[in-house]
Amino acid sequence: MRSNRRDFIKISSMGIGGAAVAAPAFNWAEGAIKADNKKPGAEYKRTSTYCEICFWKCAGWVYSNDEGHIWKIEGNADDPHCNGRLCPRGTGGVGMYNDTDRLKTPLIRKTKNGKQVFEEATWDEALDVVAENLKKIANEHGPECVALFTHGSGGKFFGDLLKATGSTNITAPSFAQCRGPRETAFLATYGEIIASPEFTDIRDTKCLVLIGSHLGENMHNGQVQEMSEAIDKGATIITVDPRYSTAASKSKHWLPIKPATDLALLLAWINVLITEEWYDKDYVERYTYGFDQLKNHVQSFTPEWAYGITTLAPEMIRETAKEMANASPAVIVHPGRHVTWYGDDTQRLRAVAILNALLGSWGRKGGFYSPEKKSLPSYPHPEFPKPKRTWRDAHPGKYNLALEVVSNDICDSTIPSPDRACNFKGWIVNGTNLISTLPDLNNTLEAIQNLEFMVVIDTMPMEITGYADVVLPECTYLERYDYCRTDQHREPNIALRMPAVEPKYNTKPSWWMVKKLASKMELDDFFPWKDVEELLDWQLNQVGSSLEEMKRLGVKKFPREYDDLYFFKNQEVEFNTNTGKIELYSTDLAAEGFDPMPVYTKHKEPPPGFYRLNYGRSPAHTFSRTANNPNLTDLVDENVLWVNPQVAKDWSLKNGQPIWLENQDGVKSKFPIKVRITERIRFDSVYMVHGFGHSNKKLSRAYGKGVSDSELITKVLLDPVMGGTGMRGNFVTFKLENPNEEEVMS
Repeated sequence: MRSNRRDFIKISSMGIGGAAVAAPAFNWAEGAIKADNKKPGAEYKRTSTYCEICFWKCAGWVYSNDEGHIWKIEGNADDPHCNGRLCPRGTGGVGMYNDTDRLKTPLIRKTKNGKQVFEEATWDEALDVVAENLKKIANEHGPECVALFTHGSGGKFFGDLLKATGSTNITAPSFAQCRGPRETAFLATYGEIIASPEFTDIRDTKCLVLIGSHLGENMHNGQVQEMSEAIDKGATIITVDPRYSTAASKSKHWLPIKPATDLALLLAWINVLITEEWYDKDYVERYTYGFDQLKNHVQSFTPEWAYGITTLAPEMIRETAKEMANASPAVIVHPGRHVTWYGDDTQRLRAVAILNALLGSWGRKGGFYSPEKKSLPSYPHPEFPKPKRTWRDAHPGKYNLALEVVSNDICDSTIPSPDRACNFKGWIVNGTNLISTLPDLNNTLEAIQNLEFMVVIDTMPMEITGYADVVLPECTYLERYDYCRTDQHREPNIALRMPAVEPKYNTKPSWWMVKKLASKMELDDFFPWKDVEELLDWQLNQVGSSLEEMKRLGVKKFPREYDDLYFFKNQEVEFNTNTGKIELYSTDLAAEGFDPMPVYTKHKEPPPGFYRLNYGRSPAHTFSRTANNPNLTDLVDENVLWVNPQVAKDWSLKNGQPIWLENQDGVKSKFPIKVRITERIRFDSVYMVHGFGHSNKKLSRAYGKGVSDSELITKVLLDPVMGGTGMRGNFVTFKLENPNEEEVMS
């Protein structure tokens, strides 16, 4: 990498605390509401919100007192996402509001005495710098040379701003780093993506198969509730995982599979269903294309063949296949969420989609229902200019089956290369810490050094803010309006988020920032609404509601347009595929030169003394965004390393012992992690929760707590179909003493 043009700047205490501080509603030392905030007979105002802690976006009610302090958050009983019950993260959302480490005022990068520093700025000054730089890039290189990385509701406003300039390069890392292979695979099979929340009919299922899907730890609220309901009704749970997860503990069958061999198991299950004729013959004949090709394709993939790969006994493979068949069609082989593992992930998720088709679960009660959503129209504005180039022009013909902009490809295309016709010059980063989100940190940092301008919008001083030219402090979701939630479910519904209290400090909502930037960039015509309340009220009026009504209801349900939650018996269905059928043989993949049916590929195994690095989720946290939340750190404040007892014995490790990790490329963890010795993990793997090991000291609760798995993921296994970044091909070994010559701090 060349010498840095953009140094990492530590945000000073002035940078995050120079503005006046509102009195907190909670006494964190005591972990309770201050007595003077809960006066006898005090009136509490109830306002509607939907949660921003994770993508499930449960609707709730925020209670605040007459002094403008938030007391608590409860679920909205009318919300199908949560049924009135929030998870620990949702109830702990008030911690985001009260976090004293929050970004508090705009910051601009300046050079003083040869050193790069952040200076506090007024909003007008900061937005002037953003507008000037975005216009400069547009004039010199074209607006298409600016990209938006976004995670969160406020990103929709910045997406509109980018489209108004003439760029559609809007990317959510959740596609290429999480769910993309699933969406691509199911679209190729059924002509439909899974989206969010997943339309799995778990409450009525008789058999739920979880293959690397950690329900109960990832806290997908509605699914966890429905899984509990299904268990109470006697449903069979089958969990495939090298770790005895929470879901595995609730399962009839736990299959402790050898990591990186999941596709072999899926192919063996397909083989058994076809060979034993346990598949849904009428469904397959009526709705699918390519069954004969599939039957020939899987002939050799027997349970005995899979045993030598997966270490799972053939009788266990047959028994679990029979459990699925007995429950058919009320069976779900869960498509998962974070599915970017080994680089052949689209093909692995194709096998999941095919299994569900053979079992007849798509469109059937207890399988996959047909979701519906209530869309809100866009506020009238001129047509956005058509971009002259898109992200695909940097790599013509690559990732043609990717449904969304591939974030890591934007990163790659920011680094100048003689074989690229264009590269990105500016990034807008909204609510996503790319330092821990994108794999291959060195590549991300090199891309950042080649930018002409980067603005970061966030609520917290995450690591990415230290590389920004301008930092814009966003108020939390509890202090702002956003676009209404219109996600799919069994019933179409909309949910309102409105401010419960005034924004703390000198923070602003994204809609306000975008409205101001549009004015400075002469793009007012694309944002003709006076304020966000006028925008929302107009949208809601178009569907027979109003902002006033939604303030009262929080969530409004609408009747389904058609009675098509499930297929009718013998219903003729045309799928949105090339053949109009469920494609067991994918014509889309074949046309792009990929295997039309899944093929198992052997993956690299750990070298001697190394163990596969597996990572996952905690029910108390969402990625790295909550690691500093004062409410949630009270529950879990660091991650630990799961180590098999035999491995611990070989290394003379003790429970609670702090150790450092080093990966296969010699990258060492900045901080130590404590050992947890447990039989619940295979001998060839270790496991930690993602999102810890923060290196920014301004995250006072999260700094140095545990290890960041992201820094150890230097080997990325690219999915050639859609560009997903497989991150489970990394291995680590143990260092019993600090291997860093000096403390590495950011």
